[in-house]
Amino acid sequence: MPSSRRTTGRGASAPAPPAAGGGGDDPRVPPFTGNNTDHNPRELRSWARRTGFHPSAFFSGESAVSNSSTATAHPPPPPPPPAASRRPPRPPEREPEPEDDPDPAPPVDLERARGARPRRRIDLRGELEIPPAAAATAAAAAAAAPVELSAEPEVPRGGRGRRNGADRLLGETEPLNAGRSANGVRADTDASEKAEEADAKRKAEEAEARRKKKEDEDRDAELAAYYQEQWANEEDGVADGAEEGEAAPLSRASGLRCAVAENPGWGLLVFYGIQHYLSIAGSLVFIPLIMVPTMGGSDVDTATVISTMLLVSGLTTTLHTFLGSRLPLIQGSSFVYLAPALVIANSEEFRNLSEDKFKHIMRELQGAILVGSVFQMILGYSGLMSLLLRLINPVVVAPTIAAVGLAFFSYGFPQAGSCVEISMPLIVLLLLCTLYLRKISLFGSRIFLIYAVPLSVGIIWAYAFFLTAGGAYNFKGCSSNIPSSNILLDSCRRHADIMRRCRTDVSDAWRTAAWLRVPYPFQWGPPTFHFKTAIIMMIVSVVASVDSLSSYHAASLLVNLSPPTHGVVSRGIGLEGISTFIAGLWGTGTGSTTLTENIHTLDTTKMASRRALQLGAAFLVIFSFFGKIGALLASIPVALAASVLCFTWALIVALGLSTLRYTEAVSSRNMIIVGFTLFISLSVPAYFQQYEPSSNLILPGYLLPYAAASSGPVRTASNGLNYAVNALLSINVVVALVVALILDNTVPGSKQERGVYIWSDPKSLEMDPASLDPYRLPKKISCWFRWAKCVGI
Repeated sequence: MPSSRRTTGRGASAPAPPAAGGGGDDPRVPPFTGNNTDHNPRELRSWARRTGFHPSAFFSGESAVSNSSTATAHPPPPPPPPAASRRPPRPPEREPEPEDDPDPAPPVDLERARGARPRRRIDLRGELEIPPAAAATAAAAAAAAPVELSAEPEVPRGGRGRRNGADRLLGETEPLNAGRSANGVRADTDASEKAEEADAKRKAEEAEARRKKKEDEDRDAELAAYYQEQWANEEDGVADGAEEGEAAPLSRASGLRCAVAENPGWGLLVFYGIQHYLSIAGSLVFIPLIMVPTMGGSDVDTATVISTMLLVSGLTTTLHTFLGSRLPLIQGSSFVYLAPALVIANSEEFRNLSEDKFKHIMRELQGAILVGSVFQMILGYSGLMSLLLRLINPVVVAPTIAAVGLAFFSYGFPQAGSCVEISMPLIVLLLLCTLYLRKISLFGSRIFLIYAVPLSVGIIWAYAFFLTAGGAYNFKGCSSNIPSSNILLDSCRRHADIMRRCRTDVSDAWRTAAWLRVPYPFQWGPPTFHFKTAIIMMIVSVVASVDSLSSYHAASLLVNLSPPTHGVVSRGIGLEGISTFIAGLWGTGTGSTTLTENIHTLDTTKMASRRALQLGAAFLVIFSFFGKIGALLASIPVALAASVLCFTWALIVALGLSTLRYTEAVSSRNMIIVGFTLFISLSVPAYFQQYEPSSNLILPGYLLPYAAASSGPVRTASNGLNYAVNALLSINVVVALVVALILDNTVPGSKQERGVYIWSDPKSLEMDPASLDPYRLPKKISCWFRWAKCVGI
């Protein structure tokens, strides 16, 4: 089909001759005339689109050029070059508008040799590069003679037509190479596509590697800022002052009344010290009320163990504030050690003992605790704890701590429910003080929130005293002082548990305890050592260390300090090993470690002074010398203690799950790991606990979960190994730690998703050295630890 012809020159026009070999008239197109001599590439591309160059012109040779205004016949096209010598075509890419082209091609110029074609140079992007020295020659040639091209269909925008069109602007035009091989074009296209795919894949891999590296480098700083924002201040003071309808800020001022190194004066120090220990009293004194009766101890033994725990807590807290992590954290008998102690106390060899049963069990516990403490000291002071820190993240810590509280669900309300007339009012009063009255402030202090446990216990204890004095628990012909095995009447046997758990005068500790008694090491006799119990306490010491790691990190943010370094953490764990060793020497029945409830106490009291804790610890040591104080605490009814523990264990579960705030809690990865860990930590021990004890002695229902060590399903040639494995797999917190540790470190997840803990690096140039001063050992002591780099800052 003939096409229209158009001839444009600089003032003259002439008819165009027919194209050689063409089937019609060859159209005339205007020559390229730029606005200046440097040939703007945008104008080149615009001219190429108007003239309609064929896509194959880039590879098929040069266009014919008419050196005069007269028509001349086109010479036959030259043969195409070999396929191996041709440059592979670039993949199609969209051509931007001339006025919006963000990356114009380099200037195009021509060089002419004598009688030779113009020389082309193409850069790596497929753009034309013509030496600028020939710019004037090209402009003169384009102005002197019009360019004559054969009519071709117009190339759509966005293909290779842009570069092919630009390639037609090389000074002289020659006939199109109509004899190009189709097979050669296809081979070039295939090779180009493979090369482009390989190049794109390589670039994508390099970009992904750079992205991951940058993400790893930036994550620490981002998480540190995120943690500070989340932990800034949980109080509602700023939110209360916000205007109606205005959202409270996410981050608020800390509102600490007393900083870590601050000395507010002796009067306030005494007040803050007593306040801090009273707010955590439930964890300090209620463990013996559960453990000692289970071990066969008397009321006097319970009072003695309480006094010993007060002494050990005071000593170890003082040591920790001087030589440990130096954070304002109370050390005491942890619930982490309670379940293993109950497992050992219910071993088969101790069930049928009638004489000195309590002392035999306590000596066995002492030996196991001493071995576990040595293992914890090695873990801390050798620097192995720094390696373990790489595996411990909030996704591991959250279900592990939560399992500590969930492990005692079979004891809590079954014991409290035996006397609902005092247990239910106590639980309701605790919830009332901690939830509904928490914002009421008297004398500048939120007394209902801070003193919820001592206030509630005092009120309900007085109420129980009036019930006892009024005869609410008097049954005709029955006496609470007669052992259950000697009660002959069935009616009295039914009321025996009620009288023993509800009456306030059932304990004879106050009548028999000495006024002054100083606890001393090995007061129960020399410890006994067995492999099967020692291995249990060694594993439990690792669990206690994981619990303390969470407390260190959370406490540092609450008191506005930088997170502790690896050396500070190792030093704190090592000193907790020493604390547990002291507990084993004095015979508390459990290890001494950082109490998880410290986090709640720091958040409610806003008191972070180390000196206040040291002064409060001194009061504990003094109180431990008065036997009547331990006897008074031992006289608390069992139902009352069980009600307080229901609240305390629930608080531990909540504190454990609150560590998920560091992670992407809505991530399906984290939800599955935490949910599965919590479920399996309850289900696996239930499987081991279903095996009935082989002893003829009938155990109470709340002690059956701790009797699986001697009768579990694991049966090998070694009795000691059977005992240790059955015992460990029947302890909820051990199962939770193992499962969470494996899943979190094998399931892929980003640092942000996992909430990886940030431990301060003192070598970082961005770290302010002054921010680590509260962690430094006292100068008179640090000189002795200069050789121990793994426990320094």
